[in-house]
Amino acid sequence: MTSPLSVEGIVREALPGLKFRIEVSGLPHPVIGHIAGRMKINRIRVLAGDRVTVELAPDRKLGRIVRRL
Repeated sequence: MTSPLSVEGIVREALPGLKFRIEVSGLPHPVIGHIAGRMKINRIRVLAGDRVTVELAPDRKLGRIVRRL
């Protein structure tokens, strides 16, 4: 099993259901990301304009926010 690709991006919009539209440099389309479980447990808030680290799925359209920078 391969490890997911981690990239940095900027949150552009908060969507319903704790999902976010994230702009990642080098990708022509925005990534839809959700918050990782550890961030939910520790109640780390993510707002539009925040820099985040995202682990991308193999299709590069979905991801998981694992860190707020």
